[in-house]
Amino acid sequence: MGTLLDTTVFVCMERELRRLPTDRAMSEIARRLARELGVHEETGIAAITASELLRGVHRATAEHRPRRAAFVESVLEAFPPIAFDLACARAHALLWASLVSAGADIGPHDRLVASTAIASGWRVATNKVRHFTQVMGLEVVEPNLAA
Repeated sequence: MGTLLDTTVFVCMERELRRLPTDRAMSEIARRLARELGVHEETGIAAITASELLRGVHRATAEHRPRRAAFVESVLEAFPPIAFDLACARAHALLWASLVSAGADIGPHDRLVASTAIASGWRVATNKVRHFTQVMGLEVVEPNLAA
């Protein structure tokens, strides 16, 4: 099993570690994730997570953009995005139909994250646990990444 890291994990870490140089921030993130998930846990991000992180770069002020861009590029290098393929599309269609029928839709981006995890046989690490636990059969963890 592996763990798909939701955007919220990186947003929180970026805020907490913003005063560190990017390479030290990434080392600290790796250390904390190993502590929480295990040193041998395979990790990655959904393709939509890459898009959400890159959107944050484009929305940053001119003052903060270089730092955020360096952080996001380091994340993309360290946590390879998993492509949204046909298996993900099948999982997404079923998930979407199920959630809508239950009146519990979680939103398009989170559906993509959840369906990528389901298709991969992975769990999701997020700070929006209550949100993702609406997805039947998806293991959800909230990593405590505080220092």
